[in-house]
Amino acid sequence: MHKDLLRLIRGEQPVLRHLAVTFAAAMAAGLLVLVQAELLAGVLSGRFTAVALAAVAGVVALRALLAWTQGVFAGRTATGVKSALRHRLLARFRELGPVRLAGHRSGELVTLTGRGLDGLDDYLTGYLPSIAVAAVVPLAVLVRLFAADLASAVIVLVTLPLIPIFGALVGMTTKAVTERQYRALTRLGGHFLDVVRGLPTLRAFGRARYQATVIREVAGAHRSATMRTLRVAFLSSLVLELCASLSLALVAVPIGLRLLGGTLDLSTALLVLLLAPEAYLPLRAMGTRFHASMEGVAAADAAFSVLDRSDDPAAPAPGRAAAVSGRPRIELENVTVRYPGRADPALDGVTLTIEPGERVALVGESGSGKSTLLNLLLGFVPPSEGRVLVDGADLRTLDLETWRARLAFVPQRAHLFTTSVADNIRLGAPAASMDEVRRAARAAYADEFVGELPDGYETRVGERGANLSAGQRQRIALARAFCRPSTSVLLLDEPTARLDGRSEAAVVAATAELSKDRTAVIVAHRPAMIELADRVIRVHEGRVVADTTRAEPALAPPGPGAASPQQENAGDEIPTSGRVER
Repeated sequence: MHKDLLRLIRGEQPVLRHLAVTFAAAMAAGLLVLVQAELLAGVLSGRFTAVALAAVAGVVALRALLAWTQGVFAGRTATGVKSALRHRLLARFRELGPVRLAGHRSGELVTLTGRGLDGLDDYLTGYLPSIAVAAVVPLAVLVRLFAADLASAVIVLVTLPLIPIFGALVGMTTKAVTERQYRALTRLGGHFLDVVRGLPTLRAFGRARYQATVIREVAGAHRSATMRTLRVAFLSSLVLELCASLSLALVAVPIGLRLLGGTLDLSTALLVLLLAPEAYLPLRAMGTRFHASMEGVAAADAAFSVLDRSDDPAAPAPGRAAAVSGRPRIELENVTVRYPGRADPALDGVTLTIEPGERVALVGESGSGKSTLLNLLLGFVPPSEGRVLVDGADLRTLDLETWRARLAFVPQRAHLFTTSVADNIRLGAPAASMDEVRRAARAAYADEFVGELPDGYETRVGERGANLSAGQRQRIALARAFCRPSTSVLLLDEPTARLDGRSEAAVVAATAELSKDRTAVIVAHRPAMIELADRVIRVHEGRVVADTTRAEPALAPPGPGAASPQQENAGDEIPTSGRVER
């Protein structure tokens, strides 16, 4: 049995009980074959009366009941294992964070958690019970054959190991082929999900048709891998069936000759002929179900590789110091960050200090390391070299949950969930009252458009804010931050990207209010947002190349109704993405 799945099952008592019932029912149904064969041989040879047929019917009915019980409890076992594994995976995703999972495409993780783990059904409901039957029934049949006819028992004893030997030889090839098929499946699912998410961008740049070709190629690769797997499975079934048929022939032919010669009685001959196939059947069934279950095993390996990752030094550990309160002093000492699979560091020897209450703007071209710096402060990614200090304490020694409770983070593309506007705003403060939600929305200049929605604050938002504009989504994200007044650190990742002038002015005005009395780190490209900062730090290729203190930061930017002069000339001062959403 898969050792990691066994470890998981041992920790889930209800699942363990269901698995035990499944094994017991499977083995009992297998052992009843001996009783059924004994009764049937006696009836056909005249050794038992016709009344024994009722006993045969009773045995068959009991086997059917045990098979039904096995199916029910095997299904419960599979459901319990998949549920526990999915809960652990989702919890692990939250622990690792988006940056620590950067080596996995989001679509691949979705495929693993959904379609991939569904492949465990064949393993848990078919392969595991067949192992239990194969471990008990062939031995029991051999014991009965030795008692009935020594010559036939010896033939079965010699030929029986051939099936697991050939099955193991073919199984090694099957495992490699199935793993390639699963990788093709995850690549297809991951690429398809990424394409669907980026479809508006692809259409904007005229690349949608090209991606259709790519998906067709990826789907073709998956189809080819699936056909190779099926080909190996069919060939292995042929080998096992041929081996079992020849073995049965070696038993049946001598039985027939001895029966004709009068050296063997009819009752014993019938018993041997009825029992011999049952010695090979569990092993053949185990081989067949092994192929069907390999996709689930590959998914389980992938799931436990994520669960057992030990390269997460940023994860909270018992005994960590609690993060101090108040506006912190943040220091980066010679910090270098390297991502797996990338030769160049995302940050290279960065040293800077952010004083309590200071507002810092990070500027630079895309890919220069600005978002990585925010991820450092969020604790999503640890430094490969150097230290991040919060009031003199290494961030890796602090309790990250306590530290993150002090942070208000507004990403470039805030994720809105399929729930009400109010619940989306109170996401970071579940206990917030409706009055607090409204105050937060007013502070973020979101109250006006929320009031115009069909059900106001109870209006359900589409997944990822599908029924809202980019500016409205961003203001709801800011309202989330306003709904957490106890936070002392504000982290913003290009909050005005892709917004029109009116929406940008509203977000800038809300940001100015939100950053008061807080330490703020703002990734910015647009001048209106940079005007809010006390310092401007320019990052280039992972290094700090300029650090300028502003004499008079703009504390009160224009309201949401008009754009500032800097906004009107934004394209002349700082490059932007070139795209505007309304």
